[in-house]
Amino acid sequence: MVPKIKDILERLENIAPTVLAETWDNPGLQVGSYSQEITKIFLSLDPTLKALRSAERRNAQLLFTHHPLIFKPLSRLDINTHPGDVIVEAVKSGVSVITAHTNLDMAKGGINDILADLLELQHIEVLEKKDEAEYAGLGRIGDLPAAVRLSVLVEKVKRVFGAEQVKIVGREDEQVRRVAVVGGSGGSLVYLASKKRADLLVTGDIGHHHALEAESLGIALIDAGHFHTEKTAFGAFAERLRAMVTEWGWEVAIEVDEDETDPMGHG
Repeated sequence: MVPKIKDILERLENIAPTVLAETWDNPGLQVGSYSQEITKIFLSLDPTLKALRSAERRNAQLLFTHHPLIFKPLSRLDINTHPGDVIVEAVKSGVSVITAHTNLDMAKGGINDILADLLELQHIEVLEKKDEAEYAGLGRIGDLPAAVRLSVLVEKVKRVFGAEQVKIVGREDEQVRRVAVVGGSGGSLVYLASKKRADLLVTGDIGHHHALEAESLGIALIDAGHFHTEKTAFGAFAERLRAMVTEWGWEVAIEVDEDETDPMGHG
């Protein structure tokens, strides 16, 4: 079976219901037609012009991203700046764009569950529950099989997430067993992670005041970067999506943007 975009969105609704998304978010169809048939999906973390052109070169009809192309209603469409340049090129090329963002972060089996699995956490729980959902919310918290020094876990995080550099709060020789993880930006959850007895929070976008708060609470931090935490998890999700597509009997190829790089480089 060759699915249409509406079929893909219906399946995604089961995987990552839009009701789980933050109120400021905009998951779902960004550009395209619900009736378009799809035989190849190209996944990229960000809906950049480069990603769209990569999808086009690979003859994909659909660019599936984690970050939305359109966050707020547009009052004008400037074709020379983002997101106007991507929107216009998507329409011209016939490549549709869909997004699963905070709904995929919070869903069972989504971004944060994948991160917890990659860190080999056990007894995993939701860090901050979404409303009354039984198992959905922001971040995950669990236990390592055995306590390790922070320095050991730093090297593992760098290896697993493909991050050449990370930022650290805490002593490298301190023992870590209970770990919280939040893909993307999780600095606002420092207090909650500490309250739930985490020895360490792994996330991205840690600010100065988050670091000071962590120091005062006695919780260690590893900032592996917004890009690397989410890129790694979204790539793993692509593998799960490939398996699901086969299970559904769909004739759809899944490809991942392997050339995508962190826009925040190091000097």
